[in-house]
Amino acid sequence: MKKGSLIIFPTDTIYGIGAKINDNEGINKIYKLKKRDFSKPLSVLFADLSQVRHLVKINSTSRKLINYFWPGPLTLILKTTSFYKKKNKENNLGIRQPKHPLALKLLKKHGPLKTTSVNISGFPPLNNYKVIRQIYEKKVDYIFYSSNQNLSKLSSTVLDLQLNNNFKILREGSITKEMIYKVIYNY
Repeated sequence: MKKGSLIIFPTDTIYGIGAKINDNEGINKIYKLKKRDFSKPLSVLFADLSQVRHLVKINSTSRKLINYFWPGPLTLILKTTSFYKKKNKENNLGIRQPKHPLALKLLKKHGPLKTTSVNISGFPPLNNYKVIRQIYEKKVDYIFYSSNQNLSKLSSTVLDLQLNNNFKILREGSITKEMIYKVIYNY
């Protein structure tokens, strides 16, 4: 991907729009295209943990959840490492490893991407490839189609784990509070 490039691609949950993690030009384009408030951070999707291990601090609670739910529809908000914080001025990152073959292939090839849903901020995510192509074809560099269209059409569960091994569910998706409790507390 070139600097400033945007791609749209299917994940295991919904279609995402993304730019390379350190591509400020591309990231700014996402915010403008979505009419998204710059105070709302984008998530980071990655192919395997080695791509983000130097970006975030992984504790015992996050390790349990990672081992159980990834790849899958769980976004974990974790504190950033001093290396990443110094370079990018971000105290935390929401990270996720999707469970979709095309998404994983793209992430292996291009590295971690800053992503969000394909829609105008405040409106429901778009999940129909033909509709997405019709609206975004001239606004992004590439729209990927996958014959594996088993999208849950439900956004990922977002879990904030910055609270010293406590957690807060910011958005519940297909992974429920009960499922999270079961993994963390072994019941």
